[in-house]
Amino acid sequence: MKNVYLIGGTMGVGKTAACQILKNKLPNCVFLDGDWCWDMHPFQVTPETKKMVMENICFLLNQFIRCSAYENIIFCWVMHEQGIIDEIISKLETGDCKIYTISLICDADSLRKRLQKDIDAGIRSEDVIQRSIAGIGLYEELDTKKIDVSHITPEQAAEKIIEGKKCGGKRYGS
Repeated sequence: MKNVYLIGGTMGVGKTAACQILKNKLPNCVFLDGDWCWDMHPFQVTPETKKMVMENICFLLNQFIRCSAYENIIFCWVMHEQGIIDEIISKLETGDCKIYTISLICDADSLRKRLQKDIDAGIRSEDVIQRSIAGIGLYEELDTKKIDVSHITPEQAAEKIIEGKKCGGKRYGS
C-alpha cells in the first residue's frame, strides 16, 4: 500500500518547509512541489499553461506511484479549490494507494509575519501578503484534514501530518 499525501495551503503557510522535513521522516519517500511544475518567467496563467501544469503534476505523481522504490509520495501546492484536488486524484493511478488530503492553515497575523521574512530576504514581492491572506478562508471549505500551523514549526507540522496518518486516509482503487 502506497501513501500519497496531497498537502495544500495558502502561499507562505509553510508547505514546502514541512514537506521537506516530512520527506526525511517517512521511509522510501519522494516529494514533488507543484510550484516546480509552474516555475516560469514571465509567470503566465492562461488556460494553456494551467492545463500543462496539471498534466505535468499528474504525470510525475503517477510515475512515483508506479515506481516500486517509493512507499510514500508527498505533493504540495496551493490547492485552494476542491476541484483542483478532485482533478488531481481523478488522474492518478490510485490502485493500492491511500490518499491523505491535508490543508495547512494559519491566522492572518502569523501568515503576515512569515511572508514579511520572505519579502525582507528578497524571496517574495510585497503584494504576496494581501493575496495570500485573501486565500486563508478558502481552505475551510475543502474536504481535507486541517492542520493549524499558526504557532508551530515546520518540524511540528510534519509530526502532525504523520500523527494524522494514524487516523486513516481515503483508499482509492481496488
